[in-house]
Amino acid sequence: MFAGERCASCVDRRGGCTPLWDAVIVSRTFTILAATLLVTAFGLLVLAPYDMPLVQGLGALDSTLVERIHRAVLHSLGHAAWGNVVTPVLARPIWLIPLSLGIVCVGVATTTNVPATTHRTRRRS
Repeated sequence: MFAGERCASCVDRRGGCTPLWDAVIVSRTFTILAATLLVTAFGLLVLAPYDMPLVQGLGALDSTLVERIHRAVLHSLGHAAWGNVVTPVLARPIWLIPLSLGIVCVGVATTTNVPATTHRTRRRS
């Protein structure tokens, strides 16, 4: 595209041409994040024991990490959040959390994706 040309994907209320870069950046960011999370989930599924819970995996990373998460959740959200939200999540398999977040990121990336526009060339008569 040459300087001063308008494309079909440009939108501006004042008459100028501003590409939809915000939607493109959001879509590409979530695409990369989704790919990273899905590869991580697959790696954890293949390399870690199948039934290894998240709490055991976090404990393998750092022995005090679960205690620090416990104190932070109790301090900021309270006992109800720890018992009803965090404890069931920690009991799930280690690969399930990145897989679930990756699927959500795929949905966001697909939803915010800007369709590619085709530029038609004018035929000379």
